[in-house]
Amino acid sequence: MRAANGDFDFAVMGILNVTPDSFSDGGAYEEPSAAIAHGRELIAEGARILDIGGESTRPGAPPVSPAEELRRTRPVLEALAPEAAAAGVQISIDTSKAQVAAAALAAGASLVNDQAALRYAPEIAELVASSGADLCLMHMSGDPRTMQHDPHYDDVVADVKSFLEQQLRFAIDHGVSEERVVLDPGIGFGKTVEHNLALIARLDELLALGRPILIGTSRKSFIGRITGRDTSGRLAGTLASNILAYEHGARVFRVHEVAPMVDALKVTAATLRQAH
Repeated sequence: MRAANGDFDFAVMGILNVTPDSFSDGGAYEEPSAAIAHGRELIAEGARILDIGGESTRPGAPPVSPAEELRRTRPVLEALAPEAAAAGVQISIDTSKAQVAAAALAAGASLVNDQAALRYAPEIAELVASSGADLCLMHMSGDPRTMQHDPHYDDVVADVKSFLEQQLRFAIDHGVSEERVVLDPGIGFGKTVEHNLALIARLDELLALGRPILIGTSRKSFIGRITGRDTSGRLAGTLASNILAYEHGARVFRVHEVAPMVDALKVTAATLRQAH
């Protein structure tokens, strides 16, 4: 993973959805020129990682082909990769397809954010290992088409931890260096409001796996259910959830609004540092 923000121990990952149907900004950056301009804005706002995705993973989202995913993401990757490298910013490809991951790594990405955690394309592990890239493994119950159909766990934190431990071991056994793996509990992916809150409150249990934890709460529906806000009004809830996640040990934060998140985390980190 790229260095944290300045003297602080966190990294903010800016979301760059190159899709027509993502849950909160679908279509806004579908055109490559708009996506490239927005990527530059996210870098200027303090993103240390740009996460570029060409397939929506919102509940009920239809799948797209590898060719279509590449058509959407390749021009954006190719344009932003040199600028990101010059700024010390890491390019991430948000995909669960080996063909897309391989093309993105060749175009300058150095992180594969696999929201299926190698379940759909185990060969991504070998691609990451051979390229020396980083890998993010996320927990998701089912798939985007089914994940919110009555999700159930015996103990959501214990179940998510067990899954991430298993997939981490799989990645290591297939050549991925352990120090290159980040783990994501998958807030909002096959979870109820109570599941999401439990994962944030008990993140320390996931830290026992020994890897950095990435949190993605930005504009998620559980914030809307708590606050009554639609996606355009969930910034405050996003900031609150990420501040709590930082206090409980998360260090990578995937968000739509980068600048306010960087500022909120800087104040949080400085305050906690002073307290200790």
